[in-house]
Amino acid sequence: MKFKLSSLERKWVLYDVGNSAFTLLVSTLIPIYFNSLAKDAGLSDTTYLAYWGYAISISTLLVAFLGPITGAASDKKGRKRLFFTLSIVIGAAGCLALGLSSQWLIFLIIFVVAKSSYSLSLIIYDSTLVDVTSEDRMDSVSSLGFAWGYIGSCIPFILCLLLVLNAEKLGMSMRTAMLIAFVIVAVWWVGVSLPLLRSYEQKHFLERSEKKENLLSGLWTTLKEMARDKRILLFMIAFFFYIDGVYTIIDMSTAYGSALGLNSTDLLLALLVTQFVAFPSAIIMGRLAQKIRAEKLITVCIIAYFCIALFAVFMSTALHFWILAIGVGMFQGGIQALSRSYFSKIIPPEKSGEYFGFLDICGKGASLMGTLVMSAVTQITRRQQLGVGAIALFFLVGLFFFRRSISASAARREA
Repeated sequence: MKFKLSSLERKWVLYDVGNSAFTLLVSTLIPIYFNSLAKDAGLSDTTYLAYWGYAISISTLLVAFLGPITGAASDKKGRKRLFFTLSIVIGAAGCLALGLSSQWLIFLIIFVVAKSSYSLSLIIYDSTLVDVTSEDRMDSVSSLGFAWGYIGSCIPFILCLLLVLNAEKLGMSMRTAMLIAFVIVAVWWVGVSLPLLRSYEQKHFLERSEKKENLLSGLWTTLKEMARDKRILLFMIAFFFYIDGVYTIIDMSTAYGSALGLNSTDLLLALLVTQFVAFPSAIIMGRLAQKIRAEKLITVCIIAYFCIALFAVFMSTALHFWILAIGVGMFQGGIQALSRSYFSKIIPPEKSGEYFGFLDICGKGASLMGTLVMSAVTQITRRQQLGVGAIALFFLVGLFFFRRSISASAARREA
């Protein structure tokens, strides 16, 4: 039977469509534009890369610190919509401001603010899954969110890409073209978010009297609760490792493709192919989740990524990179969507914001460790293939702890 979304579920899925446009912009056009600003200011390529890396790292650390705090504050009655709206408005305003920035340092500062706000909006967004649907529908709704996010984000991205690539033919400067691109993404982000912001109601919450006045003390209490619950603790350890592998493959794929001889156009096309493949794959994964337990599907996804990492060891041509891009697209949405819904089922719904804030730390910390390991192995062995292959170990460790989490869940149900 065809799975039909309710009105609220459909609006929730739409936010994935809205925010994903900013993700594509960050991974493609923004670094290129910052490079041009840096060169205009006389910065060397080495300095440009260093400052860009610092900006990414600062944003990551900010979200790791603010995520649990923001999540915990949003768990209070009537607060989640407010924090969600603020994170979207600040992020979109930052996106607009990027287009008006002509000085590289100001551009970087605004970028850190915009990207941090975007990441905080995702933490709150993920935590609202418990409010917009029932537990038995979470896997399907979460999968559809990622699916439509992949395909929907391509609409503004393709418009921006065509605009930037054809700026001279259209009689405008690159700076003007980028300004319009930033405006398109910001308007898209806010516009597609409005239906959810208008309709969302916080069903699970903590009464304000239930929260201790000392927020840090409350966070420490939650950490102890998580440590006592083996299902949650083991899953977060598993998530740390296997999502590390996923994010590292995504983050390093462009550099790896360049080393294999792909030009910028080929890399952008490969990215689009990944998005288009991820769309039907995530939908299929959501439908399978109606018949097969999410635990089994996540296990399949982890094993698939392990095989993808091994395949990368033997890559030597551009064709191999295209095969890798298709493979990543097939399982990327599934592993992220089902992980989100699985976590939503095992945590206290009234503290979902706080718990997802801590889960985000696992994702952020993992992405740093994965790129570090890949870079170190590549430098030591002088073989990029082995650097990518080392990521396969993360999937093995993640699989081990995930299966332990499943066992703990089964034991809890039997008890």
